Amino acid sequence: MLRAFDDGTLFGETFGEEPFRVVWLHGWGRQGYDFASSAIGLAALGTSSVALDLPGFGSSPPPTVAGGARSYALMVLGAIKEIAHEPVVLVGHSRGGPIATIIAANHPELVKSLVLIGAPLVKRDNPSKPRRRYKFLRALNNKGLVSSEKMEKARRRHGSSDYRNSSGIMRDVLVAMVNESYETELSKVLAPIYMVWGEQDTEVPVSVATKAAMFIKSPHSLRVLEEVGHQVPLEAPSDLVQTVLEALA
Repeated sequence: MLRAFDDGTLFGETFGEEPFRVVWLHGWGRQGYDFASSAIGLAALGTSSVALDLPGFGSSPPPTVAGGARSYALMVLGAIKEIAHEPVVLVGHSRGGPIATIIAANHPELVKSLVLIGAPLVKRDNPSKPRRRYKFLRALNNKGLVSSEKMEKARRRHGSSDYRNSSGIMRDVLVAMVNESYETELSKVLAPIYMVWGEQDTEVPVSVATKAAMFIKSPHSLRVLEEVGHQVPLEAPSDLVQTVLEALA
């Protein structure tokens, strides 16, 4: 059932009746219903949950101000407080992972455990760099020597699929998120952290999880799923249910 939270600033799909013990945060370009199979499985076992649509996705309106995951965490916080009558398991997939981490770090009273799935928590050791021609065009554009139209074509040619499929304020949000890293928040989290990764994840490889683990001070574990890629909620919902049950125990 679709429900409004925080005076209609966010919407989410509810699975089961209150009290809700699990909150799901999806990745970029996705929506809360990605977690439907896992949420239905949990509900059948007596655990209710809410899968939120993050601002600008699914049924939730876009943000009015561009910002990264820290800005999104502030926007989601009101809904989390409304849902969490007791500490919840906060699950974050992909770009939802940093948002969950920031909330857990700054509001430990709301989070019982943290489940992070294919989340870009730290920068990769060898991130792809813009090609020389693109960097040259960008410099000329900054000086007003290359038109905005030509620069936009270059951005679409060199940018990621998420970047090409975004526009306006949502593109600004994505750029802000891509340039962030969350080592400080990882080190502040007090709750146990359960990391779940697809072995074949090429968007956020397992090496990101092992690097992130170096900053975690709370109890934590890493589970790598064989023959699974980046979309763990869709590819391995039963494995996700198992991990969430561990996080609830």
